[in-house]
Amino acid sequence: MKWNNGSFIGVFSVNPLVTEADKSCKKILVLTDRENASEIRKLLSGHFEIVEAENSDQALAKLRQGRFYMVISQGSEFLPIERAVVAEQAAVILETIGQGVAILALDGKTVWSNQKFNDLPADVRKKLSERCVELFRNHSDSVNKSSFPRRFTLQSEKDRYFEVTASPVVDCDDKIQNIAIAIWDATSTRQLQQKIDAIDKAGSELVRLETEVIEKLEIPQRLALLEDKIIRNTREILGYDNFCIRLLDEKTNRLELVLSSGLSERAKSIDISASSEGNGISGYVAATGRSYNCPDVQADHRYIDGIDNAASSLTVPLYLHDQVIGIFNIESEKPAAFSEDDRQFAEIFGRYVAIALHILDLMVVERHRATGKLADNVTTEISGPLNDILTEATAVMEEYIGQDDMRHRLQSICDNVARIRETIKHVGKLPSSLVDHKPSAPAVKDIVLSGKRVLIADDEPIILKTIVDILSKHGCYVDQAADGAKAIDLINEREKYDLILSDIKLPQQSGYQVFESAKAKEPEVPVVFMTGFGYDPNHSIIRANQEGLAGVLYKPFKVDELLTLLRDVVRESQKS
Repeated sequence: MKWNNGSFIGVFSVNPLVTEADKSCKKILVLTDRENASEIRKLLSGHFEIVEAENSDQALAKLRQGRFYMVISQGSEFLPIERAVVAEQAAVILETIGQGVAILALDGKTVWSNQKFNDLPADVRKKLSERCVELFRNHSDSVNKSSFPRRFTLQSEKDRYFEVTASPVVDCDDKIQNIAIAIWDATSTRQLQQKIDAIDKAGSELVRLETEVIEKLEIPQRLALLEDKIIRNTREILGYDNFCIRLLDEKTNRLELVLSSGLSERAKSIDISASSEGNGISGYVAATGRSYNCPDVQADHRYIDGIDNAASSLTVPLYLHDQVIGIFNIESEKPAAFSEDDRQFAEIFGRYVAIALHILDLMVVERHRATGKLADNVTTEISGPLNDILTEATAVMEEYIGQDDMRHRLQSICDNVARIRETIKHVGKLPSSLVDHKPSAPAVKDIVLSGKRVLIADDEPIILKTIVDILSKHGCYVDQAADGAKAIDLINEREKYDLILSDIKLPQQSGYQVFESAKAKEPEVPVVFMTGFGYDPNHSIIRANQEGLAGVLYKPFKVDELLTLLRDVVRESQKS
């Protein structure tokens, strides 16, 4: 605008985007001579508070001290003061953003830097300078703009990671004058990437079935292999030293301890059911299907003893087909040791654990149901859980839009699902089992077993019927019981049994209780345990071994295994 004496006056807002807060500000800064200032005061003083400045330095000082709705200056001062204001605002932005920003000379020396850059570790600044000199050494005369900016990662001596973007500052002849740097701490992002890599690696190893190895192993060996994988991957790759896995028994609603590391003996002996109240955090998680992060065990009424000196815990459900089959509990001696990221990763790892345990279970159970269809059945059974892993990994991936490296790692989890499906196809090559046995002509009476009175206790109808048929054809007199209570009644009713074969897990009364009743009635009677999953949550085998257990059969076992063990057991009992 032009004032009445012919001088040009510039008018601009301190902030080009005038906000409601700016409009409420009633102060105007005037930078002009006294005559014009007087006229402006007469015109605007009824509406605004007028603040005068004699020169641009005073004007900038006043702008730093407070807010103004408008600045009015003479034409000659207009551009310098506007540029100074913009520069001031830019400086504030560069000092307050979360990244370190700097201008480096071509020899690596710092020309200008913000405080965030100055706070970087000395070794990082040195590495950054050296790397930039190396990158731009061959481009000092001219630069191919399409090849810049350059992005790279630096690692400090204390294992902190920094992401860097380096761009050339060029003149009109495309010659590099300086190097503009933006650097930020990416340690937490890198740790997340490493954890995702660990999850993928651990999950892959858990569910990978090396057919050439597995098919040579019997159930106890397969079980030991799986246990080793779970414990090793959980401890070494994921960094969880103290943890336990409990599986839900649908018949009893109890959470049976199947694997543990670091738990106290008291914690191992606690009976926990799937219930939202009165059964600790594990019972709550199993009942609700919701993960539970306990930052302070002393202040949480749900917490039940875990490791000695526990301070915090994380418990996630083990899911198959959207159904909870157990829980994965992690303990720490540090308070608030687990973050939201830990929860997400534990849930994904828990999916793998559930599949691994389920595959072992299917190796046992599916051969009892349909000969020659194991691979198809396993593939069908784990299709849903694998899809769950895909869904969960994809959901996490969506949180990291724009972070290609992170998304690439999450994608590797998704790709791994396809490889798992291919591997499962080989499961059907595993050795045949007891129920693959086809009925044949009546067998010749067995020299050792013929005439022996045998009690068979198992709640799997097909297993029970198959064993009864086999032993009957070998000359045994066989009684059968589908639960522990019935087995104990038969033991008490009969005068004597020559042999008792009982599953460890039975309805109503356990296999160990059957063992106790048999030994109480007849201390010399040989008792053989069967276990369908291989796990011995209540340590029945260990206790019974100390009290005279004759042997153990791990399902699925072959007919020859069954007969060989029973003959050896009977021969041994006849010696005493």
